[in-house]
Amino acid sequence: MKLNVLDLGLCDYKEALDIQYELLEKVQKGEINDTLILVEHPSVITLGRNAVEGNILFSEEWLKERGIDLYKINRGGDVTYHGPGQLVGYPIFNLRKNHGSSIKTFISKLEDVFIEFVKSEFDLEVGRHQCNTGVWFGEEKLVAMGLAVKRGVTMHGFAFNINTILEHFQLIVPCGLSDKGVTSLEKILGEKASIEDIKEKIVGHFVKQYSFDEIEAVEKR
Repeated sequence: MKLNVLDLGLCDYKEALDIQYELLEKVQKGEINDTLILVEHPSVITLGRNAVEGNILFSEEWLKERGIDLYKINRGGDVTYHGPGQLVGYPIFNLRKNHGSSIKTFISKLEDVFIEFVKSEFDLEVGRHQCNTGVWFGEEKLVAMGLAVKRGVTMHGFAFNINTILEHFQLIVPCGLSDKGVTSLEKILGEKASIEDIKEKIVGHFVKQYSFDEIEAVEKR
C-alpha cells in the first residue's frame, strides 16, 4: 500500500482546502492512493461543525484588520487556530478500503503518530487526555485534531504546534476548552525545532502506524 505525500510549504488556507477537496474526490474514485498533505498556513481561525462562535473572542472585522482570516468548515471539533510555525497535516485516506472503517481507531493511530514521535525524538512524556482528543503535555495541548469522513475517505486532520505563535491562541477559546492550555515544542524545549526535519520523521511514523509499504513524494503545487 502506497502513501502519497504532498508538501505545500506555506499555503493559504482556502487554497489548501480546495486541494483537499480535489484529492478527496480522486481518492474516493480510486484514482490515486491515500495522500498526506503537509502545510503551514498564514494566520487563520477555523470553526468546526460543533463550534460555538462565542469561542472567538474578537470580531471577524477586527481579525481581518490584523490579517487573520476566519473559515467555517465541515470537520469535527470547535474553534482552532493555524499559523506559521505550526505543522498542519491533512490525511486524505480511504478509511473504508484501507484502514478498517473505524474512525475511532483511525484517530487513536493518529494520536500514536505524535506520541511516539515526540517520545522518541525529544524524550518528552506526552499522551492522550481522558476527555479530549489530541496529544497533550500535561494539561496543555500540543497537537490538535479534527477530522471529517466523506464517502469513506478522511479529510482535515491535525495541527502540531512546533514554533507556533502561542499568543494568537488568546484570540479564541481553543477547541472550546477554557480550562486547558496550549503549548508548543519551542515552549517545552526552550528553543526552536526544525519543521523540515520533523516533516520527514512524521511521515515515517505515518507509514508505521497505518501500515504503508511505500512512500511517493508528490510534486509541490
